[in-house]
Amino acid sequence: MSNSAWQKSSYSGASDNCVEVRSIDGLIEVRESDEADVIVHTTHPKFANFLQGAKAGEFDHLIANA
Repeated sequence: MSNSAWQKSSYSGASDNCVEVRSIDGLIEVRESDEADVIVHTTHPKFANFLQGAKAGEFDHLIANA
């Protein structure tokens, strides 16, 4: 896949203030919609490990007051 569209969580609803992700050129890219020029690149395995941790609640303490 060489060019994919940015995707955001369905939990973001109609908000334009969210985190977006896409797969491009064998990497995962992550950005904040309000700072679209700042992009973090990672690999598919690293991103999969992060998602597994998020699903398991490893980062819930970071959003306790959200």
